[in-house]
Amino acid sequence: MAKVKVKKQSTFIDMTAMSDVTVLLLTFFMLTSTFISKEPIQVTTPSSVSEIKVPEANLITILVDKQGKLFLSLDYQQDQVLETLKAVSNDYGYTFTPKQEENFKKLKSFGVPIASMAAFLDLPVDKQDAYLMDVNNPRVGIPTDSVEVKDAVGGTISKDNEFKRWIRYATQIRDDARKGNPDLPELQLAIKADKQTNYPIVKKVMDDLRSPELRKNRYLLITNLKTASSD
Repeated sequence: MAKVKVKKQSTFIDMTAMSDVTVLLLTFFMLTSTFISKEPIQVTTPSSVSEIKVPEANLITILVDKQGKLFLSLDYQQDQVLETLKAVSNDYGYTFTPKQEENFKKLKSFGVPIASMAAFLDLPVDKQDAYLMDVNNPRVGIPTDSVEVKDAVGGTISKDNEFKRWIRYATQIRDDARKGNPDLPELQLAIKADKQTNYPIVKKVMDDLRSPELRKNRYLLITNLKTASSD
């Protein structure tokens, strides 16, 4: 008896609908996702159960690495960021060229003494990154020591450390701007410290924020969300 030949069926599957869905999902994620700002150091934050979301703008982030060095990220209006730089540098008698000022406005974060700022701003971006990642460089990190410092012409300025000056001028300039524009959000402060950073170092940052000069008693502590695997 002759075998019955089974007619072959076409296996073609129309993928047009799936392609359309894929493109729509890709477009959605591209438009709604927020990119993590580049940071000069790698900070592994401790875990916590807090789910308070850190704002994406109008924020000053204080980065503290495991060696205790401080870096700042100024995420607010660029003209006010530049005013902050000028206010701090004026206290120490330093000035910057227009090119250096423009480079400062483009920084996502920084961490050098004001005396080294001009030389730092003259570096290419890739050299800036390498400079900040050198943990053994004594000129990396914003000074927090409250000692008498000589300005550019040899005079003595007050004992406020540079870190406190950055915070004081940044918030003061923003507060002055809000007087003319009440809809402008208030600057928030956030501390992002490595989980291996010694507690006295982090406490020093908190004490500086709460000092009589600043009186910043409200700030966020950036952590990772604790999960069952974190225990």
